[in-house]
Amino acid sequence: MNATPARVTLEELAAIVARRAAAEGEPSYTRTLLAKGVAKCAQKLGEEAVETALAAVGTDTKAVISESADLLYHLAVLLQARGVSLDDVYAELGRRTNQSGLEEKASRPKG
Repeated sequence: MNATPARVTLEELAAIVARRAAAEGEPSYTRTLLAKGVAKCAQKLGEEAVETALAAVGTDTKAVISESADLLYHLAVLLQARGVSLDDVYAELGRRTNQSGLEEKASRPKG
């Protein structure tokens, strides 16, 4: 009998990444990525973003789901590497949703 897989929220994912980052002596892909630095974490996030976008224009919905999970994991790793919390990201999303997307984009510094 197959059990329904557990759902994992972004908060739970961030906590898992933080625990793995702090775990000493246990082999961990998360720790390996973090040890390679922010640039490597950013590279992996970019790769997953491209793979997610490519899956999205394809016909395989399971691939979109799988690549999206990879993307969210690598985002959690990058945020951990940079010391950015989900609360910080949520606050920025909250700030942005208080205005239209066009207004928000126009308010960004030109550069």
